[in-house]
Amino acid sequence: MKTTWKPHEKHGRLTMQSDLPDSVFAFPKQRKEPLTDAKHVRNAVARFDQVTGVSEEDRALAFANIEKAAKYYGVDLTETSWHQLGVRPQPHRKESAKKGAQTRMRTGESKRAAKKAVATKKRTGVAKSAAQKAAQTRRRKRS
Repeated sequence: MKTTWKPHEKHGRLTMQSDLPDSVFAFPKQRKEPLTDAKHVRNAVARFDQVTGVSEEDRALAFANIEKAAKYYGVDLTETSWHQLGVRPQPHRKESAKKGAQTRMRTGESKRAAKKAVATKKRTGVAKSAAQKAAQTRRRKRS
């Protein structure tokens, strides 16, 4: 399988996924699983079976791209085929997510995360711009 992955040298605090070329994605046609550094390569391996809407050929290409990126970034892969990473999303994903959300609510983790998000939005000014946008939307609906 011929790979399409090429290293991408543009880095910044908040590189948007839309700023990246197709060549940095494991699944380039679908623009899924960016491979911009070692952390993203490991994440792509871990989430390989969660990618939906792709064919077997797409998975083969994605695995070849992951292998090439792993070699470039020095990530050791024990898998030798994409079949070892899984083929389909986990069947009980929704139930697991719901159970996880209930646990976070019970332990108070959700509340802490929400407070942290609010503080970050205030610090970065996102909350103010979001409030202004919401006010504009309400004004438009009234007219």
